[in-house]
Parts: sequence; C-alpha cells; structure tokens
Amino acid sequence: MTPAAPATADTQRTGGPAHGARKPLNLPAWPVASILALYPLWWALGLGVLIFALMAVPMLILLLRRRAAGRPLRLPPGFAWWALFLVAVVVSIGALGADPAGTIAEHASDRLPGAAYKLIMYVALTVLLVYAGNLTEAELPKRRLVKLLGWLFVVTVAGGLLGMVAGNFQFTSPVELLLPHGVRNKGFVQSLVHPYAAQIMDIVGGDKPRPAAPWGYTNTWGNNFCLLAGWLVVAAWQTGRPRNKFWAVVCLLVSIAPAVFSLNRGLWIGLGVLIVYVAARYVLAGKLWIIGLLTVATAMLGVALIATPLGTVVTARLDNGKSNGVRSFLIDRALDGFTGSPVVGYGGTRNTAGGRQSITVGESAGCERCGNFTVGGNGQLWQLLFAHGIAGTAGYLGFFSYGLWRFRRDRSAIGVAGSAALVTSFSAMLWYNSLVTPLAFMVLAFALLWRNSTEGDTT
Repeated sequence: MTPAAPATADTQRTGGPAHGARKPLNLPAWPVASILALYPLWWALGLGVLIFALMAVPMLILLLRRRAAGRPLRLPPGFAWWALFLVAVVVSIGALGADPAGTIAEHASDRLPGAAYKLIMYVALTVLLVYAGNLTEAELPKRRLVKLLGWLFVVTVAGGLLGMVAGNFQFTSPVELLLPHGVRNKGFVQSLVHPYAAQIMDIVGGDKPRPAAPWGYTNTWGNNFCLLAGWLVVAAWQTGRPRNKFWAVVCLLVSIAPAVFSLNRGLWIGLGVLIVYVAARYVLAGKLWIIGLLTVATAMLGVALIATPLGTVVTARLDNGKSNGVRSFLIDRALDGFTGSPVVGYGGTRNTAGGRQSITVGESAGCERCGNFTVGGNGQLWQLLFAHGIAGTAGYLGFFSYGLWRFRRDRSAIGVAGSAALVTSFSAMLWYNSLVTPLAFMVLAFALLWRNSTEGDTT
C-alpha cells in the first residue's frame, strides 16, 4: 500500500488534498463580466446602474469566503486615500439637516434617501475595485476585461445613434412595472428604471434629442464615451487581426456623428484632453509617428465638419451657451457652501431657493429649468467640495492622483489607455458627476493598471 500523504493546513481545513482545496477559493469572473457584457440587457430590464449594487453582494461574499479560507486579499495601492473618502461620506451624513444660505429648507430625513443611495453606490464600486483587482489572469485575463470595456464603447455609440434617429424612443421596463405608481413616477426613479434613447432639450433653438442610452443622461453618455474610447482601440489592436482593427476604425468614425449631435461641449473637451495626453505619452516614448497620425486625423475631422452638417451643429452649439450662466451660478453656490462647512460638507446636494436672478423664480410646468437648481449637480468636483468637504475631496482626488503617479511608468497599451481614462476623468469632473457608471469605469481602469503592475503586460 502507498503510505498516506501527511496532513497539511489545506487538508485539515477541507478534508481533501491541498491541490483540490484551492479550487473553490478562486474568484469567478462572472460577477464582473456579466455586468459589462450584458449591460444592454440590464438597461432594458430597468436595472441599469442598480446592477452594480446587486452584483456587489456576491462579489463581497466571494471575497470574504476567500479571505476566510486563508487566501490573501489585496487592496489597491493608495487605498488609504479612498478609505478617507468613504469615511468622509459617512460622517457628512450627520450634516444632512443643515440648510446653507440660499437653499431650500428640508428635513434631514427627506435628504437621507439620496445620501444613502450615493453611499451604497460608492461602497458597491469599492467592492468592484477590490474584486476586479484581485482577479488573476487565470480567472479573468486582462485582455478579456479590455474587450468588455471596448464592447461598451460600441454599445455607447449604438445608443448614441438610437438617440439621433429615434430620440423619443422609450419603454416601460419590467422593474418599473413592479414599482408602485407613486414611486415609479418620481423623476429620480425614472432615471434609474425607465429606459429612453435621448434627453429632449432646447439647446440651440427648439427641442432636439441628445443621446443618452444606455447611460440615463446625456452628460453621463458623454463622460462614458471618453472613458471607454481608448479601450476599443486597445481591444482591437491587441488581437493583431486586420479585420478587428478595420471595424474599430469604422466604429470610431461613426461615433463622430452622435458625439457632435449630442451638443456636449464637455465631451468635446474630454476627447481633446484624451487625444493630447495619449499623443504626449507616445512622443515621450520616442514614437514620433503619432504626430503624423494625429495630423491626418485632425485634417479628416476638419474636412468632415466643413463638408457635412456636423460643422453647422458645432457652430450653433458654441454660439449658444445657455448653460454657462447656470453653471457659474452653481459653482458660486457650491464654493459658498464649502466655506460654511469646509471639513465634511453637507452630506449631499441641495436645491437653490429660486434661480440666478431672483429667489422667487422656481421650477414650473411651463419652465422646468428656471430655478431650484441642484448645488453639486454640475460636476463631481463641486459635489465633493459641497457634500463632503475637504476631507472627502482630498480622499477622492488623492486616490486617483496617486494611481496616476504610481503607474506613470507603465508604457504598455493598457498603461496608456488606463491612465488616459483617469486623466480625462479629471477634466470631466469640472462639469460631469461621476456616479455611477463613469466612476465604475474609472475604478476598472485603476484595477487594470494595478493588475498590470503586478502581473505584467500581456498586450
């Protein structure tokens, strides 16, 4: 008879051989992959951004099981900054009852649901960050994660085209049908569970559709456009197949139309930041051919703007800055509020008492955008300062800034695309809010940079 193998820590815990005991401790890829691959389905079902909170539950359970079994659980570099941000979010909830000057008075309990929603989503995305960063190449290859993010850029373009040609397209989702009538008709709930192709807005004269599907808001659509564009290029080029490269270029060319017709100046600025950053990285790496490519692409874009109606749309948008005054007004209100509670902020946003010209001006059936604006609703930076003070702002910015610095020497395709996504998010925070999907793509970019630094580049 063959003598029995000596007992090990693994066999004592499981009653089986050590090599068999490790199998159930692996992290499955499906919680992350299903969010990204099936996002159009989640959107159609009415789950949309809610899927991140739902999937955070199994991800957290799997992480805790793995930790309890003795496998190490890694935290991302600079996580102390992010922990500071989360602590600030929690502590600032205690200030929900405060009414800064110039805002509508409300009871803290009326503001609690919105603050709780944001906290839940921040925690869910923290779980996503840790889970995605702890996945190994055997569990979820970085190439596959890049492809999934590239796929979502294709989805974004498709949603943009839908918004252009069928701006009034919308339908009642299954989740929406399950909600009580009084709940599902609320504007915030509608933005979560009611799928629609575009937001209809009067920006350049007359109501026109601005692409939003499947991200809920036109601004979120533009933010995600910038965050995901680079991953399509990496996904296509990492395969080495000419066919994939060809279709990626076609998708990028087609994407120009919805990007322009979105009338989204923040998107246009973000793309400029993205392109300049990537070009600078390649030039510093000695790849001067990028200058020629950038020159040709700029010339082609110029021709497209001159020879097609796209140029007229851009000119009309630049000549109509209706939102400039509102943005300046809200920035002033956010900074005023910050000086009133500089350490932890007010725990959430507030609605202004009236509009820019008078406190007696407010929303009405005939003028929904005349007043009662949301302080902190016009950019992540202003929301951080107003809602969570210097502590929350320092934690949030410190985490992503540290990531950019920590991974600055990563010259791989993933390294450049991941850092470019974070850089464009810094410009976007001046006019876009990050919760939920933009921040999700930011933490996934961080996770890819983090894994690339420990596993090595495989592109």
